[in-house]
Amino acid sequence: MRRSTLGPGSEAGGKRAPAGSRERSRVRLARPLAACIDRRAATRGEERMTAAIRRLLDHDLWWSFKSSPLTVAAALVTLLFVLAALFAPWVAPHDPFDPASLDLLDAFTPPAWTERGDPRFPLGTDDQGRCVLSTIVWGSRISLLVGFAAVLLSAGLGVALGVSAGYLGGAYEALVMRLADVQLTIPGILVALTINGVARTLVPRELQEAAAIWVLVLAIGISDWPKYARLARGTTLVEKSKDYIAAARVIGLPPLRIMVRHLLPNVIGPVLVIGTIGLALAIVSEATLSFLGVGVPPTTPSLGTLIRIGNDFLFSGEWWITLFPSLALVLLVLAVNLLGDWLRDAFNPKLR
Repeated sequence: MRRSTLGPGSEAGGKRAPAGSRERSRVRLARPLAACIDRRAATRGEERMTAAIRRLLDHDLWWSFKSSPLTVAAALVTLLFVLAALFAPWVAPHDPFDPASLDLLDAFTPPAWTERGDPRFPLGTDDQGRCVLSTIVWGSRISLLVGFAAVLLSAGLGVALGVSAGYLGGAYEALVMRLADVQLTIPGILVALTINGVARTLVPRELQEAAAIWVLVLAIGISDWPKYARLARGTTLVEKSKDYIAAARVIGLPPLRIMVRHLLPNVIGPVLVIGTIGLALAIVSEATLSFLGVGVPPTTPSLGTLIRIGNDFLFSGEWWITLFPSLALVLLVLAVNLLGDWLRDAFNPKLR
């Protein structure tokens, strides 16, 4: 007699198990397998992250950074400003954008440690009754936003024109470089003022206040692109004559791919250095334009507008309205400049 060989999913009489039970069995087997795969993927991800952190800590840049106390202090100051700007709604004691929280009776209140000071306003108030500390925090947010956006615009435009001019050459290179030379002969603040004025005439009057920040970004960004273009072109001309670029041409890579995949990574390092210093200059340009009255509206607190407002009351005894925003601007610009100087030295192989 033949022995019955019924499987675990079969029934008596040779009947097969229903399709639903077979599907449930597969699901029960697949769940532990999926969990095991997820655990292995998470473990590999943790190992990669650990290896990346270990490589960063062993890198020359980290050793150069931690061995310079001045650079560490500059990084901490910059990080403090950035974090305060990002979390301004929670860090600032008051909201200078909320008219309901303002009281004109609190205007010109001196700092809290003076005789007529108010503990609610540690650094005093301005002519509208706004807390100076809160306006500095919110003003730093606007100044950093304008600075970062202007640097991204000018660096993106300058690098694109510089790399393409250096690689393509010919009449296109001559045209781009002559435009850069002409713009470099004009002071950057005058270029920014001109662009700002032209943009304001093109924007409808009812939209000018809402678009003021982006007009400022456009003015500062376009006025600073030539230095990035010259740097990118010089680096491209050096890399263009090397063998790996010739090999890329021989195998038939298109020019756009060569510029993006092979030339652009070699430009990023020098551009990062000049961009860090350019961030400080962009913040100063924003403060200058706002001080001259062509930047952000007076109702929008930025470091430049605060200094301009306080300048009107400097000789009438309300010195704190100008002093503290000016100190914040100097401290921020100095910290960013020190970081830029460190990056310049760290990326210079002759100084390692």
